[in-house]
Amino acid sequence: MSIPQSFIQELLARADVVDIVGRHVPLKKGGANFMGLCPFHGEKSPSFSVSPTKQFYHCFGCGKNGNALGFLMEHAGMSFVEAVHDLAQQYGLQVPEDEASPQDRALAAQQRARQHTLNEVLEKAAAAYTANLKHTAHAIDYLKRRGVSGEVAKRFGLGYAPEGWRSLASVFAAYDDPLLAESGLVIESTDEETGDIKRYDRFRDRVMFPIRNVKGECIGFGGRVLGDEKPKYLNSPETPVFSKGRELYGLFEARQSLREMGYVLVTEGYMDVVALAQLGFPNTVATLGTACTPDHVQKLFRFTDSVVFSFDGDAAGQRAARKALDGALPYATDVRSVKFLFLPPEHDPDSFIREQGQEAFAQAVASATPLSRFLLEAASEDCDLSSAEGRARLAAQARPLWQAMPDGALKRQVLNELAKQVQVDAFGLVDGWGIGQRNPKPATRQDGGYQSREEREHYENNSGSSSIHKGYKANSFKNAAKKPYAGTANYGMRPRAAPTSRADHTARRLLTEAALWETLGAQDHALLCELPEPHGPLFTWLDAQLQEHGPMPWGALREGLREQPWEALALKLMEPLEQPVMPTADDKPADEAAARKKLQDERAEAQAELRNLLDWMLDDSLKTQQTQALNAGDMALFKRLHEQRSSFAKIRSSAAALAASS
Repeated sequence: MSIPQSFIQELLARADVVDIVGRHVPLKKGGANFMGLCPFHGEKSPSFSVSPTKQFYHCFGCGKNGNALGFLMEHAGMSFVEAVHDLAQQYGLQVPEDEASPQDRALAAQQRARQHTLNEVLEKAAAAYTANLKHTAHAIDYLKRRGVSGEVAKRFGLGYAPEGWRSLASVFAAYDDPLLAESGLVIESTDEETGDIKRYDRFRDRVMFPIRNVKGECIGFGGRVLGDEKPKYLNSPETPVFSKGRELYGLFEARQSLREMGYVLVTEGYMDVVALAQLGFPNTVATLGTACTPDHVQKLFRFTDSVVFSFDGDAAGQRAARKALDGALPYATDVRSVKFLFLPPEHDPDSFIREQGQEAFAQAVASATPLSRFLLEAASEDCDLSSAEGRARLAAQARPLWQAMPDGALKRQVLNELAKQVQVDAFGLVDGWGIGQRNPKPATRQDGGYQSREEREHYENNSGSSSIHKGYKANSFKNAAKKPYAGTANYGMRPRAAPTSRADHTARRLLTEAALWETLGAQDHALLCELPEPHGPLFTWLDAQLQEHGPMPWGALREGLREQPWEALALKLMEPLEQPVMPTADDKPADEAAARKKLQDERAEAQAELRNLLDWMLDDSLKTQQTQALNAGDMALFKRLHEQRSSFAKIRSSAAALAASS
């Protein structure tokens, strides 16, 4: 039995080692990390550090270290597989157990290739729809009436599907190609009398909204009628590349704005997203004709810590908000914000901004209902709180909502608020729910979760996931000797050379804080990805990981690196940073404001360091091109490159002078 490496990586990207460890060890903030008494050896002064940025723990006393899975194995005596199942259950994930035969793996590869082909088909259709829009006056007039500019239409790739039943026949040479039906572009039906199969376009006489995944690939469409016909919106069906329960319209386009504005606004329609982008709120996304799901919420929290759901104030809006609450509760941690904005029944976000203005809408967003308050309102629906029966009904309705929340201060505060409304104390409320005390902490097993040494050796020698399992054990030097840097727990314990080149320093900075990748421009990305091996492939891989999963801590990136050709390079660069430094009194800010300021300063310093590295690397690239031009006798190119370098040097010098003066 083996567990796919991609699942381990996704699991560690979702898990929070501070949360996992904090359930067993009381932790207090100490500088950038959290500190507590080590659970693995007796001590009176805290020497156990947990890093939320690296997603690792380390004890300065006994040397124990690892990630969330390693902690469960060391502290609860679980085997690797048991720890994966336990952690997956905590985050509502199903563990895939890959026992595929070579034939099955080959079939999976064919399916991946087919998905890529479907993306190409959809991209071709999107290009055709966009071309049609340029020559369709009534569709252009509709968008103009809705206040959509040509720039915004281009940004979202808006298009138009003509009225004809088989318009795509002029786009695709083989209209009977099964891929057209599989991608959702064409509908197939069987004539009851003749048995013949008929085909026709799914989208006709509609403004088309391409739906893109986080990589920017077209995976489906939404089509809106130009008048009042029904259905108003028509979406692509579920396909191998498109699932309405996991995708969000506009997320690809909104990614940069989410970081700039600090929150994401979730609406109900395609036009809401496009119109709000036009009106100064490009941080807007929409669900795709379905209720907001936990997968939606989890994906949004990869990009921001603050989510605001916007709904109409009518009954349908209230029902949609209630479903969004259910989806958000499992992710409502102490460091995240979830709010619910209810507009007047006569307004949607588009009409509200046009009538009231951007400032009024921004104020409405700021004063939206917090999740805790909306939970209380939802729990007390149809409850007469003046009677014992009504308060009992409130307690019953609140229980599944409260239990869905992750442990933390917010959950405890919500419990206290519920207890006040039910008119019992918090302990009485929990006791009434039949929850009582938590299960006692499992005793630490010295055998690591195995019944005997023979069972351990059999598992490690024969399990398909033994290489992963060994990577988490505290003393895998034998395994590491066979493959340098393979042992996860100890790769930071052996001193190695620090990065020596600019490419090394850049890679270490981006692996430490992956979110910095998206602060770089397209020229920077191209420069890094085109570097010689192994740096170029490493940066290309990092770009793909961030497109698929969003910014991830080093602990999750580490899992994705296993068996990659550039794994050794990445581990070598990160080893000097894996040995934590014991925090001192100077590391602890005086107050919360000072802590935020310190974090902002550190991030600004990291970004400035990265920018300086890239500037010099770009200059080196231009210098190399100059030498090649000179050797080739191309003096015109040599002069252009010289002018470009001179201009670039002036800009860099001005920026340095400005930074020094500030």
